Amino acid sequence: MAHCIVPEAEEILDKEFPVLDKGFVRLVDYYGSDQRIVQAARVSYGEGTKTVSQDAGLIDYLLRHQHTSPFEQVVFTFHVKMPIFVARQWVRHRMGRMNEVSGRYSIMKDEFYVPDNSCIATQSKDNKQGRNSEALPEAEAQEYRDAFTKGQEAAYGEYSQMIEKGLAREIARINLPLALYTEFYWQMDLHNLFHFLKLRLDSHAQYEIREYGKVMLEMVRKVCPLATASFENDMNGAVSFTAEEMDALRKVLDGKENPLEGKKKERFDEKIKSGVQL
Repeated sequence: MAHCIVPEAEEILDKEFPVLDKGFVRLVDYYGSDQRIVQAARVSYGEGTKTVSQDAGLIDYLLRHQHTSPFEQVVFTFHVKMPIFVARQWVRHRMGRMNEVSGRYSIMKDEFYVPDNSCIATQSKDNKQGRNSEALPEAEAQEYRDAFTKGQEAAYGEYSQMIEKGLAREIARINLPLALYTEFYWQMDLHNLFHFLKLRLDSHAQYEIREYGKVMLEMVRKVCPLATASFENDMNGAVSFTAEEMDALRKVLDGKENPLEGKKKERFDEKIKSGVQL
């Protein structure tokens, strides 16, 4: 089986794509492509199927029916730079392999995330872990932004003084805030990467990590355009229903009353709003 070279992917290798105010995503390396998925699925055929449409149909079938192992044959390595609070959400996806810059060995850079005024909002009343979609008035948002900057400058100033006095780096760093930027190499196969992107591109995910997800999705598209199209259709743009919700959906389509109540009805209604047209 020949090594897969994708010209579109080669064009973006090692290029930094900016995210947020100081972050980036860089595709360091990739192994495999759409062709590798097809080859893995039809292992007896050295060149996969005969046409692009056949390859697309096979890939779509595999993804739709959750035949995941062929997608695990494709692997991506990224170099990412992001605020620590984003990284701590990131590492919950345990199937990735990660090597992060260490504050024990290195002097941390004076780089902190400061949200744009358009991203500063009050706590959502409907979502316990999120913010309202409407930003605060410009003047009020700027007050918070100035407070973030002031706190970051003070924390880094104290950190620098401790380092200059000879305090161990592993101790001096402990008061640095979550807004501090960190960097790491991150490797993940395509099956798990699609799962990561489905969760982190969701509207309920935090804005900052969604921005990284958007950039990574476009990088994956360069390597595996057919698989990415299937992902967007079958996973990211799809809605799944429980057996109970399917029964309720049939009743609604028949013009009957929705039997679901309370939280179950709220979840059902949210799924309907997300894309199902009755």
